[in-house]
Amino acid sequence: MKALLFLCLFGFAVVPATAQTITPQQFREDYAYFWQTIRDNYSYWHNKATIWSRVKEHYAAQLDTITTRRSFVALLEQTFYELYDHHASLNTNTPESQRLVPSGTDVWAEYVDDKPLITEVRRDYGAWKAGIRPGMEVVAVNKVPVAQALEPFLPKSLSCADPKAKAYALRVLLAGRHAEKRVFTLKDARGQKEYFPDANGTINDYGYTGHLESKVYEGGIGYLRINNSLGNNDLIPLFDSVLNTLMNTSALILDLRETPGGGNTTVARAILGRFITKEGFYQAHELTAEEQAYGIKRSWKEIVSPRKNPYTKPLVVLVNHWTGSVGEGIAIGFDALKRATIIGTRMAGLNGANYSYQMPNTKIGFSFPAEKLFHVDGTPRESFVPPVLVKPTASNRDEILDRALQHLKGRK
Repeated sequence: MKALLFLCLFGFAVVPATAQTITPQQFREDYAYFWQTIRDNYSYWHNKATIWSRVKEHYAAQLDTITTRRSFVALLEQTFYELYDHHASLNTNTPESQRLVPSGTDVWAEYVDDKPLITEVRRDYGAWKAGIRPGMEVVAVNKVPVAQALEPFLPKSLSCADPKAKAYALRVLLAGRHAEKRVFTLKDARGQKEYFPDANGTINDYGYTGHLESKVYEGGIGYLRINNSLGNNDLIPLFDSVLNTLMNTSALILDLRETPGGGNTTVARAILGRFITKEGFYQAHELTAEEQAYGIKRSWKEIVSPRKNPYTKPLVVLVNHWTGSVGEGIAIGFDALKRATIIGTRMAGLNGANYSYQMPNTKIGFSFPAEKLFHVDGTPRESFVPPVLVKPTASNRDEILDRALQHLKGRK
């Protein structure tokens, strides 16, 4: 089966109303393939409390009742909840499916002192426009108390309670269903109130004006933002062209805060290569399936090479919870190469590099992390913390950009 390295899928096909007839036996065969492929290739079992054999037992009764592709998709989604891994997903969905995190959500949430809190809001999306801000406590979602509402997304096969599973379920809950508008009941110092993040359209209605945006700030500081196009090789000549117009700036801000959909390493190395003058290691890999099968560890470091006309002036890279997968790889690469200052919140924290597979009968594709990724200093990519860490507040200002501008002006 062909594996697609370092990939986080951009789009997902909705399950069609009519499709080929699949027999109950074929559904069972596909589920067995799905379960075993994850068992043999998933790279993050060491971070999970999941008992994978128990997963198969738990869903066996439901599997025997499956008669439609739509219900099968729902069962697969429930199975993926057992991994509580935002980087594991199907390549299809139904109207009842939850949107993916981070690409399909506009809020990030964590449990802080056992309270479900909004910790970051995606600027200019529905939640932001509805007045939702960091620090608000989640009381209910769609009028259901939060503790009850997140139950369907909690794993059922853990050896012990894991706070990460609860935080995962909270974020999946807040992302909402594709076919349902969300209502959040939130509480802050001013009291409790209902918010309607989808009042003016769902997250799918918010698009970009192009792959890139650029400008020059006072003091000749250049700014270049990539709009969720790190998987598009056509970005490379466009990036080169736009960066060439900013070569005379005194410093540059590269904004990766809208790259939740992942991408590929060709684009990543192309971007990194425009800012260095000599080769260097930018990330480390570990393929765990070979060690699991044969007891022989396989790991390596990846080199990035300079490209023509490098930008050599001061560089700041902006990140947040919507910097995902390849965006995270670029950020840790710049840090490893000591070429940029990384400023922002923690990133999406997506595990490793995704490999993609397809079930033999239903042809449903699925992806999950089958390769570990690290900063060259050995830090797991998902654990990387920006050297200049920004904690968002309820301010309407772009606090991460403000910090970047202050940082660069202070260097003069």
